[in-house]
Amino acid sequence: MMNLLAAIGLGFVLGMRHATDPDHVIAVSTIVSRQRSIRQAGTIGVLWGIGHTITIFCVGVAIILFNVVIPPRIGLTMELAVGLMLILLGILNLTGLRQRITHRHTPDSHRGGVVHSHLHEHHGIVHEHIHGHTPEVHMHLGPDVGRDVGPHVRPDLAIQPDQEPHGILRSAFRKLGLYQLLRPLAVGLVHGLAGSAAVALLVLAEIRDPRWAIAYLLVFGIGTIAGMMLITMMIGAPFAYTRGRFAPFNRGLGVASGLLSLAFGLFITFQIAVSNGLFTTHPRWTPH
Repeated sequence: MMNLLAAIGLGFVLGMRHATDPDHVIAVSTIVSRQRSIRQAGTIGVLWGIGHTITIFCVGVAIILFNVVIPPRIGLTMELAVGLMLILLGILNLTGLRQRITHRHTPDSHRGGVVHSHLHEHHGIVHEHIHGHTPEVHMHLGPDVGRDVGPHVRPDLAIQPDQEPHGILRSAFRKLGLYQLLRPLAVGLVHGLAGSAAVALLVLAEIRDPRWAIAYLLVFGIGTIAGMMLITMMIGAPFAYTRGRFAPFNRGLGVASGLLSLAFGLFITFQIAVSNGLFTTHPRWTPH
């Protein structure tokens, strides 16, 4: 029992380690490159980890309980999907299509209500001005919202209690939108295909009891979610910090993440299609 518990505990550590695989890190870097805060980047990591865990668990349970054998051609095809996904993410980042798609599918964009904020001065009084592209998203904020904008605020510019941005505006700022929630989830699902067979075979080699093996998969998935959340927060920090302060450098980081994703995706695709002979009569595949 102690050995099984130790093995499952090790599964959490290995899950966190699994999150640091190069293809995983490169994929999430293209997604978090446009996030406005570390919190949003962490949310992206959690969603990616959930999608990855779903695939690992489903494929792993099939292998553990039903002794499913994955043919080499199917295994290589699952790994090829990761390479194609990286290529797609890189192209979307480099061409700017990803940002346009994101704006199109965020709730505020449908109403034309993308919100902006900036500080400006009237008659020596500095205050924050929040506005959108629709008349209803337009207000002036004073220091009550947590910004140090000066000691004096004109009465007509102060926020009334029912205007405080704790409801509609807060959700407008923080809501990622359905598309931004589904995108990292889908990427995680695809990435789970590449490693699911290897993880399940490793578990079968070490844990004979199917119930404990399935428990190991769950703990491994939780470790992957935790690891990816930490990774995306660390990757997202420089993007979020430089977004408003060093715009050219921020754009350079986004281009670099896109180029890296495209190059690594092409490398994986070439390796699987040519070196491993996916499209030949005798493909060679070793789960890893």
